[in-house]
Amino acid sequence: MAKLSSILLAAFSLIAVDFGPAAAAPEVRVGTLQFGTVNWELGVVAGGIDQKHGFTLKPVVLADKDATSVALLSGEVDAIVTDWIWVAKQRSLGRDFTFVPFSRSVGALMVDPAKGYKTLADLKGKSIGIAGGASDKSWVLLQAYAQKTAGMEISKAIDAQFAAPPMLNELMLRGKLDGVLNFWNFNARLKEKGMVPLITIGEILPTLGIKTSPPLLGWVFSEKWAKDNPDLAKGLIDASYEAKQVMKTDDAVWLKLRPKMDAESDSLFEILKAGYREGIPAGYSEADVTAAAEAFDLMRSIDQEAVAGLDRLPAGTFYPAYRP
Repeated sequence: MAKLSSILLAAFSLIAVDFGPAAAAPEVRVGTLQFGTVNWELGVVAGGIDQKHGFTLKPVVLADKDATSVALLSGEVDAIVTDWIWVAKQRSLGRDFTFVPFSRSVGALMVDPAKGYKTLADLKGKSIGIAGGASDKSWVLLQAYAQKTAGMEISKAIDAQFAAPPMLNELMLRGKLDGVLNFWNFNARLKEKGMVPLITIGEILPTLGIKTSPPLLGWVFSEKWAKDNPDLAKGLIDASYEAKQVMKTDDAVWLKLRPKMDAESDSLFEILKAGYREGIPAGYSEADVTAAAEAFDLMRSIDQEAVAGLDRLPAGTFYPAYRP
């Protein structure tokens, strides 16, 4: 019996070969901005959710929005977060980029309540700051709303000032502007200083006949990359939606994210947290695709440059192979 035990131990010692450390999960390279709100979610994903879904998140920090687009076009990164208008333009050029909703957060026209502005008509002859340029989606939709509700050609009725979001906020707080149409996270900073929304883009859309507010920002990657790496593509989106649910329900995770948020005060921290949560999508459906197409047609009727000069929203702009 002792001899048999020795033989078995010897056999098991041959089997128990040291294969070294387990292979690392493959990387997914995500282009991001140093101070962008996308980083908040990426911080949660990189906390172990990425490994759970079979990949290692590798953020690639870039200088600005244009740099993220260039990085995706050149293959330097696998995915970025941007809007579906950019995706539509790329598809019209024969490229196969596609979109999965990331956020439903929308901008608003902010004013100082002390000035007593109640309607858009009150802003005639006033100076209004606009982020994103003359073809910004929110600005185009505001023009359509003003025309429909007040017969007002707002682009001529106001003094429109186009500038970067931080500059617009600074001018607003100094009293150099009467209103600012800005992105939600910059509006949060104005709200913390006592400014209020005169009208939000979310309120504008139903008035313009668009029942569902389409997600404006989404994960963007090439269909070829998703086809060649189906587990990574699905893993990225699954991880993103799992992180969103954590951020929606767990206050503790926000305390870890606070250093990334540049929130100088507790009140701003809470406003930013609430604003992010408000924009979290549960998923998406054909209703979102329809809403995006309707918004596209509406913007095209106001300003063709806002939709990159396209006649319609190209098929495949929204990724059809995945519904979270």
